[in-house]
This record gives sequence, C-alpha cells and structure tokens, in this order.
Amino acid sequence: MSPPSRGDEPLEHWVSDAPFDPHVAEALTPEQERIYMASQWRIMWIRFKRHKLAVWSGAILGLIYFSVLISEFIAPYNLNTRHTDHIYAPPQSINLFHEGSLKSPFTYGLKYTLNMENLKREYSDDESRVDRIRFFCLGDSYNFWGLIPMRFHLVCPPKDGTMFLLGTDRLGRDMFSRIVIGTRISLTVGLIGITISFALGMFFGGLAGYYGGWIDNVIQRVIEVIRSFPELPLWMALSAALPVTWSPIVIYFGITIILGLLDWTGLARAVRSKLLAIREEDFVSAARLMGAKPSRIIWRHMMPSFMSHLIASATLSIPAMILGETALSFLGLGLRPPITSWGVLLAEAQNINVVALYPWLMLPVVPVIIVILAFNFLGDGLRDAADPYK
Repeated sequence: MSPPSRGDEPLEHWVSDAPFDPHVAEALTPEQERIYMASQWRIMWIRFKRHKLAVWSGAILGLIYFSVLISEFIAPYNLNTRHTDHIYAPPQSINLFHEGSLKSPFTYGLKYTLNMENLKREYSDDESRVDRIRFFCLGDSYNFWGLIPMRFHLVCPPKDGTMFLLGTDRLGRDMFSRIVIGTRISLTVGLIGITISFALGMFFGGLAGYYGGWIDNVIQRVIEVIRSFPELPLWMALSAALPVTWSPIVIYFGITIILGLLDWTGLARAVRSKLLAIREEDFVSAARLMGAKPSRIIWRHMMPSFMSHLIASATLSIPAMILGETALSFLGLGLRPPITSWGVLLAEAQNINVVALYPWLMLPVVPVIIVILAFNFLGDGLRDAADPYK
C-alpha cells in the first residue's frame, strides 16, 4: 500500500515500520529497574535515605540504645561510688598537652578551698599532678545487668586520681556515670510503654474499624472519656496511688503500664480510620468471600497495608513516654531511688539555689532533649517515606 499523500507530496511516517516483538520488553537502566521492581519496604528505604536529618537521628538513637546494653561497661565509676572529698566537684576537662608537650589523655588533680562566706567548696586544678586516664581497664566492681559481677570498664579514672567528666552531686557521686546508667531506665520505659500502647490501640482500633456499628460506638465513647482527662494530672494521680512499700522494680513496671494504658487512644483512632477506609476494598471482600475469619482478615490482610504508618506513629509516641516518665520522676511521683533515671537525677536539681551554685546538676536534661529531637526527626522521615502520595 502506498503511503498517504497530500496532493502530490507523500505524508511523513511517524510510526516505526520495524517488526514488533511483544515478548521483548523495553530495556531499563539499572537505576530504573531498582526503583520500578522494588518492594514497598525497599521504596520506603530509598525515600528515607533522602531525609538526611532523619538518617542521622536514627544513627544517634541506634548508638544511644546500643549503649543501654553495656551501660556499666561505659560508666567509669560504679553507680553508687561516693567521693566524700569531692562533693559538688565541677566537671573536669580532659587534656592532651602539658607544658607544651603532647601526652596521653590526662586530667589534672583537684584541690579545693572552703569559702567561709557562702560555705561553698571552690575547686581548682592542681597542675603539679598529671593523672593519666586508663582505657580497657579494671575499676569499680559492678553487677552487669544486675547478674554478673565484673570490674572491666571502657575507661577508668587515673590511679589515685579523679575523672569527673560532668561533675559530682551532693554525695560525691559521678554525674556522667549516673546519666549513662540512667539511660537504660529512661529509654526502656518508652519501649515497654509503646508495646503495651500498640497492642491495645491495634486491638480496639481493629475491632472498631472492621465491625463498626455498636462496637465502634462503645469503643469511641470509652476513648472520648479517657481523652477528656488532662494527661499529666491523670498520670500524677495514678502514679501517686502506687504504694511506697513496693520494690523499685515493681514501681518501674507500674509506671510503664500506666503510661501504656493511657497512650493507646490516639493510635486506636488512627487504626479505626484506616480500616474504615479499606474494609470495602476488593482484596478484603475477596478474603471475606473465601471464608477467612475476621481476625485473619484484620491481621493478615488489612493491618499490613498500613504497617508503615504504624511504624512512623510509634517513633512519634515513644518521646511522649520518655517525657512522661521524666516528668513524673522529676515531680517525685514516678521512679524513686535507688532506681536511677534522667527524671530521678533532675529531681535533685529542683532547688534553685543548688542550680545557681552547681549548674552541672541540670546536665541530665541534655540527653532528654537530644533523644526527643532525634525521635521526632526520625518520625518525620519515616512518615514522609511511608506516604504513598509523595
């Protein structure tokens, strides 16, 4: 057949006349194949890596949570070691140069005089004493995770010397060691609390979203009643109800259960709204017609479809748990000594006169700020990575 023409001029062909083979797909570049063939989790990871602040926040949190596993090994002193000659000692600096020459890391000795006007100990460096810091050494004895007696430390104070990186408290205890060991309690409270909160939120939210009707109405009314109470006063009231005769470990679990029981309502509503939106989808209807039980439909088919959203919600809920424990312990209604957490350490800095004279007692608030910001940045990154419309 001759090509179509306009008058005497043939029209130009824009379609290739090469033979078409339907079994040969258009070649993809390695980058295109990596994206087009990626799973949902792979796509989330690719998007998450673009959020540099979230990646760095995740790395910081991973490092801090790893330190929880070896807190006693990292701390240079035992949690309860007292230095009666160095009460309220200021932070010591680590030096590398002495009289113009390079040396291994060391601290200068401490000497103090008593100010008779305010009865305050005034410390100063004794540069005639150069105390070398030891690494991977034997120091104060401790029970690793409360079970295994050990003496091995990552870093130890000099022999017959001191190494108070963040100063000491009113009993002469090293603040750096207490903050490092208190990290374990403060961070695990958030993990245990969010586990309880997640279980309750997914269970009740799943029931309300799948069945609807009177079950949804009852659950929503219960959620509204719980959310009508001011959060902090309710935490304080329930924490104050814990008997003072309970052991510290029982009080610890009591606080985590209270935080978990009061924080599930927001997640339950998020799960309910998601299930209401997808319960009429074709894949849910197909599973229902094939005879799948409601529990299998909810947990096997519906929940995984927005699991990425749940993970992002968890990272944003853990900081609230940590702040709740810190606030309760700071007010004296949460954890109590001998348990050590960031909130317990901050409780000792309530006296404004102490803070004015010994400001390093406020240093436990620094890791609280770092962890809360890191969790929020990480949650923002996960939320953006899990958003299918971005």
